[in-house]
Amino acid sequence: MSTAPAQDVEMKETPDPAEAPSNSATSAAPSALQHLKEIASLIETGAYAREVRRIARAIRLTMALRRKLKTSVVSAFLNFALTPGSEAHSRLSSYLPKEDDHEMEVDTATSVVQAPVKHSLPELEIFSYLLVLIFLIDQKRYSEAKACSSASIARLKNINRRTVDVLASRLYFYYSLSYEHTGDLAEIRGNLLALHQIATLRHDELGQETLLNLLLRNYLHYNLYDQAEKLRSKAPRFEAHSNQQFCRYLFYLGKIRTIQLEYTDAKESLLQAARKAPIAALCFRIQCTKWAVIVRLLLGEIPERTVFMQKGMETALRPYFELTNAVRIGDLELFKSVAEKFSETFSLDRTQNLIVRLRHNVIRTGLRNISISYSRISLTDVAKKLRLDSPNPVADAESIVSKAIRDGAIDATIDHAKGWMVSKETGDIYSTNEPQMAFNSRIAFCLNMHNEAVRALRFPPNSHKEKEIAEKRRERQQQEQELAKHIAEEDDDEF
Repeated sequence: MSTAPAQDVEMKETPDPAEAPSNSATSAAPSALQHLKEIASLIETGAYAREVRRIARAIRLTMALRRKLKTSVVSAFLNFALTPGSEAHSRLSSYLPKEDDHEMEVDTATSVVQAPVKHSLPELEIFSYLLVLIFLIDQKRYSEAKACSSASIARLKNINRRTVDVLASRLYFYYSLSYEHTGDLAEIRGNLLALHQIATLRHDELGQETLLNLLLRNYLHYNLYDQAEKLRSKAPRFEAHSNQQFCRYLFYLGKIRTIQLEYTDAKESLLQAARKAPIAALCFRIQCTKWAVIVRLLLGEIPERTVFMQKGMETALRPYFELTNAVRIGDLELFKSVAEKFSETFSLDRTQNLIVRLRHNVIRTGLRNISISYSRISLTDVAKKLRLDSPNPVADAESIVSKAIRDGAIDATIDHAKGWMVSKETGDIYSTNEPQMAFNSRIAFCLNMHNEAVRALRFPPNSHKEKEIAEKRRERQQQEQELAKHIAEEDDDEF
């Protein structure tokens, strides 16, 4: 606790000739700057010791500090971490917005005091790029962020160090984000592919994960689902290193599978992404839940009410709750009104095309309810209850009923001569294989979850076991030598 005041005095706040109110306004800057200097020392230690976990911890600390960043703090840190007048320092300083004269005086004073401490590590240089890029994106200066991210990627291509891989993965993410904010995401697709190739050649698996997700996001942003699937299927496979990147990959995979009509695989991927996502990632979990609800409806399932009542998701999932209610009832008119009412929301979520597919499910659900309620009903009444608005509703009702019977959705027959649909009596469901299939799916889900939990466990290295084995071997050999000596002495005594 005694070292903190000494460092504050070293930053020379008291000799500042400015007024007292201005000092109180900038009192938060030394604290944030001190945290950044501690993060820089942590990165320096990790770089020299080649411990990637220290650099990953430094990034986590930086993310927690990003709300306290100001221009004066970032500028003072650049003076601390980089040599003034160097190419990196001049370039990064040019991206920062101009502050008033008072804050610039404070920065110059602190930089003069801290000038003797300089670093030339590539990790600190890349971290400086990352810090400035995060600050510019938070300040919504996207044009400067684009220039900064491009310069950082150009510098990153010339560095091949494993301790930089964690910083590089974050730079890739913000590089894509800055171009996405300006609507120029298509411009960097070729560069992302080249970076993915470089990461593959350098065996940078974390960079490969990040760049693969960025490329999938790039393709899906422009509805290029076929190209996204080709890239995903040909990309190298390896064990996931980042839970966040794995969740994003599962979400993109679920979207691709949904568009390709592979609803079962899409449902599994989307639910797994929502389950693995951190609790703080609320918006991501909402998007996963929206797509999972649509996929379950397309599969003929009705999501539980608790899905829409999760904490913090009630308002965002309200349109999908009303849509689910319309599908559950099988009311085509209600379905159309809900689709028109929330059309803007569905368009922003990019689920409009999937909701168009749900019309057939609504009709099938209504037909299933009719077959359960009536043992015999005319096709004309079926068309009226389904509210078909076609020119020839009776013929359409007959084709819909025929297709539902063929697909096994309902157990009925059609009397074409009299124009009736005759439903068969419902038998005992426990005499069929459906309960066995349901239990089998639940058991498989539990076993998969158990296997994933076991794979996620972190076991200690076997070095201590090897050490214990060596010590036991040494003790055993020593005991054997003592025993042999004792036996030899006894033999000598006998002679």
